[in-house]
Amino acid sequence: MECSRGERLAITLAKETINRSTNRSTTGKLEVDIFELLRDSEYEMGETMCQIMSKGVVAVLGPSASPASNSIISNICGEKEVPYVKVAPEDILKVQFPRFTTLDMRPTNTDISLAVAGLLTFFNSTTSCLICAQADCLLNLEQLLRQFLISKETLSVRMLDDSNDPTPLLKEIRDDKTATIIVDANATMSHIILERASELGMLSVYYTYIFTSLEFSLLRLDDVVEQQVNIVGFSVFNQTHPFFQDFVLSLNRSWQENCDHAPFAGTPLSSALLFDAVYAVVAAVQELNRSQNVGATQLSCKSSKIWEHGTSLMNYLRMVELEGLTGHIEFNSKGQRSNYVLRIMQNSKDGLRQIGLWHSEGGLSMERKLPSINVTDTLFNTTLTITTILENPYVMLRPNHQELEGNDRYEGFCVDMLKELADILKFKYRIRLVGDGLYGVPGANGSWTGMVGELISRKADLAVAGLTITAEREKVIDFSKPYMTLGISIMYRVHLGRRPGYFSFLDPFSPGVWLFMLLAYLAVSCVLFLVASP
Repeated sequence: MECSRGERLAITLAKETINRSTNRSTTGKLEVDIFELLRDSEYEMGETMCQIMSKGVVAVLGPSASPASNSIISNICGEKEVPYVKVAPEDILKVQFPRFTTLDMRPTNTDISLAVAGLLTFFNSTTSCLICAQADCLLNLEQLLRQFLISKETLSVRMLDDSNDPTPLLKEIRDDKTATIIVDANATMSHIILERASELGMLSVYYTYIFTSLEFSLLRLDDVVEQQVNIVGFSVFNQTHPFFQDFVLSLNRSWQENCDHAPFAGTPLSSALLFDAVYAVVAAVQELNRSQNVGATQLSCKSSKIWEHGTSLMNYLRMVELEGLTGHIEFNSKGQRSNYVLRIMQNSKDGLRQIGLWHSEGGLSMERKLPSINVTDTLFNTTLTITTILENPYVMLRPNHQELEGNDRYEGFCVDMLKELADILKFKYRIRLVGDGLYGVPGANGSWTGMVGELISRKADLAVAGLTITAEREKVIDFSKPYMTLGISIMYRVHLGRRPGYFSFLDPFSPGVWLFMLLAYLAVSCVLFLVASP
């Protein structure tokens, strides 16, 4: 449709461009028939494929998103030996053993898993979390899970429930202090996850988000461009392709003419894959046509007749090498994309920018140094919510506080220190007294009260007060260096010494002890004398 992903427009542009080329006058004219599925039904797909075969075709392209149809198309094309160029995401459950006639235009899930593992190694992430939007996420990223099984790193997996609300999962990740978050979801759900993360204060310099979807360019990042968060994704688009800019302009023009607003923030991957699929099939047919006269044959689902040129065309398709909108197009013996690159894209104030490449043969190649983000720069011209508690002499109300407003109502040591920090780091702040008037103690259900609780729930950005540093509090919040140390002490009297005299040797014992020792000496002497007498 006009307001869809632009697949019909992509096929039409590819057909018109190929037919306009000068070398097509002697090799024939390209014709493309487009069939639109009304629903994802295997029965309807079977009937549609029989209609397609009866018309006589040299290849079948698509559909871009129809899980129930891919296996039907693959089986029918395999029986009739008609090439099937697939642009839909890899479906491991339904097509475990793809037919020889099937070519996959998308990068495999194994390659994406290896690319994500390379990024985790580059970012030195030893603890990560994987958010799965679909149940087949673990199957798609099986290779990534295997990487963690043989290493000492930790990967926690969290699955979205039927409500599709990522807030509970993000709170768990925040409480676990996991800084690297891998998101396996489509562009719509990925945007919702970023929105909820922003509400929870998880779009900061301390977090890194890695999106596995190849449609990272469709993710609307307008709300997070001012946030100093590291958001990384993948792209296969070759923006240096001669027709890429014309393709984007045609797509945007179609949306402007037929839609109230642009349905996507960028170019959908499926439309570019279909554009390249048309060129790949035409290139293979052109090469095959040099050795034999290729023609489409009308086939019937009720007969066992096959297309005589199908096997030859499949062999030539596996030898195709060309540069398309999705980069270098080349296939291995299994019909999968090979010798291509995934572009590592990162968000910035000027939009997405490339920070590295992942090559299917050579692995990850990143820039030597990523521009480091200074944490103090993230505070520039931002307004922080400060939670505090009244305690002399740290935070006090001014005598005329009822006549004042805002931060001017408070004074004290902590208030003066906060002013100095704001002047140095160039940030603004808003002082707010803690609601329950407590410093913060843990509850029975694991929640916290007071200023500690407001920091955990992101109601406040910073707590400035005479807050005691304890081991229990350090598990849930971060403390600065203490500016004052207080403690309980034991006082005792210092012994005053005197100069030794002639009888100082008698000091170890009292006079009574010395007297008893003398009497004991005399008694023992008398007893020995009496015993020794004859």
